[in-house]
Amino acid sequence: MNRSLDIFRALADPTRLRIFALLRQMELSVGELAQTLGQSQPRVSRHVKILADAGLTARRREGSWVFLTLGQAHVVAPLIEALDAWSIGATDPWQAADAARLAAVRGDRAAAAERYFDQHAEQWDAIRSLYVAETEVEAAMRALLDGEPIGRLVDIGTGTGRMLALFGHNAESATGVDRSPQMLRLARAKLAEAGLDSAELRQGDMYAVPLVDGSADTVVLHQLLHFAQVPEAAITEAGRLLAADGRLLIADFASHEREELRSEDAHARLGFADDQIRHWFADAGLSIEAIEELKGGELTVKLWLGRRREQKMTQRKAA
Repeated sequence: MNRSLDIFRALADPTRLRIFALLRQMELSVGELAQTLGQSQPRVSRHVKILADAGLTARRREGSWVFLTLGQAHVVAPLIEALDAWSIGATDPWQAADAARLAAVRGDRAAAAERYFDQHAEQWDAIRSLYVAETEVEAAMRALLDGEPIGRLVDIGTGTGRMLALFGHNAESATGVDRSPQMLRLARAKLAEAGLDSAELRQGDMYAVPLVDGSADTVVLHQLLHFAQVPEAAITEAGRLLAADGRLLIADFASHEREELRSEDAHARLGFADDQIRHWFADAGLSIEAIEELKGGELTVKLWLGRRREQKMTQRKAA
């Protein structure tokens, strides 16, 4: 009974109802909510605290930013169903205004993303010129994962969210993890363009992903492993996330000798050999199912697909 009272008291205010409706559409920072609602950040923060205390919203810090999303499904799902039923045939005078302002927030995110890409395009293009086109890499990744449901997708080191955009529409849920708040903001802009506002983005390290054991059916590490000082630990962490029969797909470089990539582009490893990956997979409780080689340019891209042999018995709670 107390939970019900807290929920209805929290929503007994038009602004908080609007906040709840906005967070159903996409994850927003406090500043973006203030922009959309046309209210001050301190006022919005007070409303958000009331909703959070009732379990209707959750907060996640990324650097100096705080992002907000809806609370746990078992709390909010019955409420969403009731609100949708009650609103049939009704008109909300704030709905059109909020939708227009939310479109402006999406526009701001997209503009910030474009500025960042313009500043770094030359560097990225130089690296991409060394290997086969990304379209070919993505097609090969898609072919390897085809034939089985993606299920709960987790993309570690999501960067701009490209893997979520590629596979997320066919996934039961899609979560991207990256240690950089800047990259997560870029990913939000790109995912909005791709129609994937529902994708969840979390700040976290490749060695300590803030998700529980067995919470993923498909995990992707796309062009991430060569940045890892301890790649075997990153693979073990990815394996921890997999449920029984879950799959891990790694796309990275085969062993090479482009030493300048260490100093100029922060590559910690100059690619990987099949035996290395096979050994690390085995240590993580995974078996290799497929290896694919994509030659083209001075670097060779390799795809390694592994599957969890058995589910771990222990669980670690999300951070």
